[in-house]
Amino acid sequence: MEVITEGAGMMDKRIGTGRRSSSRWWLAGAVLSLVAWMAIGGIGGPTFGKLSEVSSNDQASFLPASAESTEAREWQSKFTSSGSVPAVVLIESPEKLSPAQLAGLAPLGTQLSAAVGVSHSTSTVGPIPSTDGKAAQFIVPVEEGNGVKGSIQALREKAAGYAVGAGLPAGTTTYVTGPAGFLADLVNAFGGIDGILLFAALGAVLVILLAVYRSVVLPFVVLLTAVFALCGSILVVFALAKAGAIQLTGQSQGILSILVVGSATDYALLFVARYREALGQASNKWSAVGRAYKGSFGAILASGTTVALALLCLLFSELNSNRGLGPIGAIGIVFSMVASLTLLPAALGLLGKSAFWPRAPRTDPAASAGPSAGVAGVAGPAGSDIPRIWRLLASIIAKRPRAVWLGAAAVLVVCALGLLQLQASGVPQSALILSKSEAVDGQTALGRHYPAGAGSPVVVVADEKAAVAVLAEVKAQEGISDASVVSAQPDSGVRPLAKAATEPAPLVRDGRVLINATLSSEADSAKAEQTIATLRQRLHEKAPGTLVGGTTATAADTNASAQSDLWRIIPIVLAVILLVLMALLRSVLAPLLLIGTVVLSYAAALGVSAWVFNHVFGFPGADASVPLFGFVFLVALGVDYNIFLMTRVREESTLNGTRAGILKGLGATGGVITSAGVVLAATFAALGVIPILFLAQISFIVAFGVLLDTTIVRSLLVPALAYDIGGRIWWPGRLARDPASKAGQWAATAS
Repeated sequence: MEVITEGAGMMDKRIGTGRRSSSRWWLAGAVLSLVAWMAIGGIGGPTFGKLSEVSSNDQASFLPASAESTEAREWQSKFTSSGSVPAVVLIESPEKLSPAQLAGLAPLGTQLSAAVGVSHSTSTVGPIPSTDGKAAQFIVPVEEGNGVKGSIQALREKAAGYAVGAGLPAGTTTYVTGPAGFLADLVNAFGGIDGILLFAALGAVLVILLAVYRSVVLPFVVLLTAVFALCGSILVVFALAKAGAIQLTGQSQGILSILVVGSATDYALLFVARYREALGQASNKWSAVGRAYKGSFGAILASGTTVALALLCLLFSELNSNRGLGPIGAIGIVFSMVASLTLLPAALGLLGKSAFWPRAPRTDPAASAGPSAGVAGVAGPAGSDIPRIWRLLASIIAKRPRAVWLGAAAVLVVCALGLLQLQASGVPQSALILSKSEAVDGQTALGRHYPAGAGSPVVVVADEKAAVAVLAEVKAQEGISDASVVSAQPDSGVRPLAKAATEPAPLVRDGRVLINATLSSEADSAKAEQTIATLRQRLHEKAPGTLVGGTTATAADTNASAQSDLWRIIPIVLAVILLVLMALLRSVLAPLLLIGTVVLSYAAALGVSAWVFNHVFGFPGADASVPLFGFVFLVALGVDYNIFLMTRVREESTLNGTRAGILKGLGATGGVITSAGVVLAATFAALGVIPILFLAQISFIVAFGVLLDTTIVRSLLVPALAYDIGGRIWWPGRLARDPASKAGQWAATAS
């Protein structure tokens, strides 16, 4: 007996020594992890405010080099010494201006030309009086680049200041509009990207985490994980954008912040759930970290990899902005994964149960002894911690699985009918900015006195020998109010092309001439786009090689590329996700069914969104890229929750049989998935603080879609459908053939 006691004591000593050694290794790793992330945060944090220096919001730069409007833009730059975008300075009077008052506006042109950021390679044109005599306009070339916002502000101040002392009628108003004015207002609308958006997202997540954990410490640990992940992402994105390797825009910058905060929090929720469960069973906090790591590593890695690969599919897009968002989003997801698997475990290991203060989990050494009483398949280790709502849902699914999944599918199909109302063929430029915009107001005022397309000319690049014929064809085109060729005399402005020797000759570059035409309808209207399409067709037939560009043509080419992307990228995303799910679940049938539920969920979310956009918000339509972005985010993130659920279901199925594993997996992950869905919905909803139509629509689609996915698809449709199919769902994997001998034992114990 003494020998046995002595042997047991020696074994206890060895176990204790092993545990202490293991804890020391975990502690060393945690300290190194914290030091590394502090360094990343220290460097990446200050970089956050510099992202706007390497971002571009010029629509023309989004297009591929193969687009006709891009080629026309490149040719247009050859006719001036530097790139510029026109601004229209409008003076609108409530009464007709006298000749003396019009003459008194001439010095304003000189002041506008001297404003900061105004190009001197092209002359400022004006004042150009309107036919009704109540307005005058100047066309001012503004240099492209990040200084457009400051240049437009300077023009607005000069115009408003001059009008005050120019002896103009009372009530005279000045506007700065045109392409440069819209670009400046767009940049201004994106101004909240650096701070307001991030604080709104973090604030929303903090409130939700406080409600979920009822802890003072843990929510801040999770949020810091997300913030450090964002710092790392920004550091890499800034370097790549500065080197010209990726195209960074205001919208991709905003989406990066939201994506990192949302995904990092989701992964943290999964890890924390495993850690909390492990704390009740493990001998010490580092052992609990090890258990949590083992239980969540596969799901987090698979989930993050799937989302990153889905985002990288955007590299197949024709639009430079979409291609840029692919790697930008993937970088954010990778840092979210790494932070959740390094920084978060380190922090939780150091804090232990105090991270959950004041609701620290209880230690239950008997937790792993076997199942506890409850709903069959749900009871088991830590079963008493499963909320009543999930036990109730499991019970309903077990009794009537087919009725549950058919009912859930029917609800989604009804929601998807709203797709018939979807208008995603592009929106007018004037509708892009949801906040107050002087450019929008100015464009409206411009249309009261000039041809509606004034200030946003159509650009035609033609062969010198065909110039006269092309000009005549442009003038004859319905929807064009005027057209003229750029003169060889830089100070003569734009003059009609004529054969008379006394007229200035057209400016020729590499055998080509440049023609500017004015649209009779608004440059951002559907009618204007139709005019461009017809003009292109006629010119391509009569003068092959002629290029048609300008603001309207750029918008038309952008919409066409976006619609083409939709049908090219969706199959690629689905194929990539399907392959990942097959490798993860070692099944063919289960991934196919999961993909089907995700697509149905996306269709339902987009259908409801279309109805809300049309009948609640009264939006004029949607950008052509909205369905694609909604698909990529909803499908990729929806698969996230599929992976969270089905990896746990597979784990439980190997022990308890498929049907019992489904119910237990639902009970174990239901709360985590729902919380993660609410967090992600809140972060994407924060995009609504940026007054840009595109972001507002993406915000609603993804936020509503994620909630729909977590409440109906992941809680009802998927588990009920899988339960109805049973073990065959793992076909052709081994689980589809194994009877799972423990299933009967668990069911008997529970009953």
